[in-house]
Amino acid sequence: MFTKIVLSTALLAAFVAPLAANAGEVQNRINNQNGRINAGVRNGSLTYGEYHRLDRSEDRIQAQRSRDLRNNGGHLTPGEYHSLNHRENNLSDRIYFDKHNQARQH
Repeated sequence: MFTKIVLSTALLAAFVAPLAANAGEVQNRINNQNGRINAGVRNGSLTYGEYHRLDRSEDRIQAQRSRDLRNNGGHLTPGEYHSLNHRENNLSDRIYFDKHNQARQH
């Protein structure tokens, strides 16, 4: 009986831990993207308009992550993780493009 409980608990932890880790990984990406956006403003490679658009996009991703975590007891489903990761990939591409276009702060 005790062995079954221990085994069940271990299997549950093995399943839940990666989902919690995914939530942290998404937050790490959000933090990294915010740093890239802020660095672009500091060095003049992003205009204020680009900054505000990128920042709003990042805020929407953060809000979706928070809603997903709240709706699932602090965990992300694989689909939610995939969706957030896809949105972060698109934003990363947009940050790169905006930082390397010819628009500059005045």
